[in-house]
Amino acid sequence: MPGKPEVVRWVAHHVLPHEADVRRWLIRHAGNPDDADDIIQHAYCRLAELDYIGHIRSGRRYFFTTAKSLLIERLRRSRIVQFRAMTDLDVSSIMDESPSPETVAGDRLELQHVLDLLDTLPPAYREVLHLRRIEGLSQKEAAARLDVSENVIENNVARGLRMLLKALAERGVSHAPQAEPPVRRTHVPNR
Repeated sequence: MPGKPEVVRWVAHHVLPHEADVRRWLIRHAGNPDDADDIIQHAYCRLAELDYIGHIRSGRRYFFTTAKSLLIERLRRSRIVQFRAMTDLDVSSIMDESPSPETVAGDRLELQHVLDLLDTLPPAYREVLHLRRIEGLSQKEAAARLDVSENVIENNVARGLRMLLKALAERGVSHAPQAEPPVRRTHVPNR
């Protein structure tokens, strides 16, 4: 049975990469970026409470399902719930765009590089990035936990990310999809 560090690593590998997709989906269905942020934070809290992850086949689907459940709970708690909002939450609206095995393997390798590099950062940057990106705390929550200003959190996240990106570039690991190189065409005269 995996321990908490393995659950955290699993979340980093299988859930965190899908945060932007979940956020876009939530904003579309909740209508408010702040609500989406709150729901994502609650989803990470639920994931952090897991003691066992062996039953989860798809981190993406699990993250979407958790977020959807939290959104439905929020809608049920509100006094006025539009019927259309509830019907729009059909499970089929969660698209399963599973990546190819090659993409998964490449992404895992790149993520492992990032996790290794994260361990080499100065403690202040490493801790802030861990709180913001792995635990999913808001800037305000991270500042309160570390007893520093939100400005310090913002600056340390920016500096830490710059250091990570620079180290990745030095290792030759891409941090964003690269465009295909242009195909050179040479003019061949008609004979």
